Amino acid sequence: MRRGKFGAAITAFSVIAVSALSANMACAEESPLPYPAGKLGEVVRLGEEIVMRTDEHPLSKPFVGNTLRCTSCHLEGGKHPQAGSFLQTAVAYPAWSPREKRVITLEDRVLNCFMRSQNGVRPPNGSEVAVAVTTYITWLSTGAAIKMNAEKPLGPNHVPAIDLAKHQPADVERGKIVYQQRCADCHGEEGAGDLDNPPVWGDQSYNDGAGLSRVDKLASWVKVGMPVDDADLTEQEAIDVAAFINSHARPHFELKDHLPPPERRGEYNGESPN
Repeated sequence: MRRGKFGAAITAFSVIAVSALSANMACAEESPLPYPAGKLGEVVRLGEEIVMRTDEHPLSKPFVGNTLRCTSCHLEGGKHPQAGSFLQTAVAYPAWSPREKRVITLEDRVLNCFMRSQNGVRPPNGSEVAVAVTTYITWLSTGAAIKMNAEKPLGPNHVPAIDLAKHQPADVERGKIVYQQRCADCHGEEGAGDLDNPPVWGDQSYNDGAGLSRVDKLASWVKVGMPVDDADLTEQEAIDVAAFINSHARPHFELKDHLPPPERRGEYNGESPN
């Protein structure tokens, strides 16, 4: 380690940096963050509960159209460091969204997931559900510096993208074999899931407007998240199994069918009809 005044400064900075990294890793593994005091802490806990029980919690259930929960994609309630991580996500917002062709807030991003991934109806801006979930996600960004994303609505720990161009074309038949060997025990031969594992196709899964309905998006997520606690598929296997999963029928997304009545909407944040 360097010495002298400059060296001392570097040493101090290094200690701070290592401490911050250790804190982030601990948060991802054990979430030692203390809940805020008072009513704020109550709302953080409420948001966490909704994330873990979205399809059955009385506040969020009316807005969900399938059996998926936020934690179905954002593993460990968003505390997983890679698979849909919420860690430090709030610092990226407001962010530019190519899909909506507008700058969107964290609240917008959360509410749009209800329409697509959960095939439901967009909760009203400012509703108890919206405030609770975004408060919980913001809490998981405690201590991180704001760095708004000018390209996409993604946080610093977003799922690393797989470049499909660097691999063989996706093969549904190869993917079927991977699914049968590594996925079917949890998600079922017919993709319907069970009480502990979400469906991956069919009426109770995400619709075709969700990001995961794209092979590249699903493959990238599968690579870092599945099988749970044993995510060791190769990139090619992840691509193939994603193609197999998305070759099956799922609900079709029509924006008009997922928006609440105008008086319960606020202002929708997008221009795209789908």
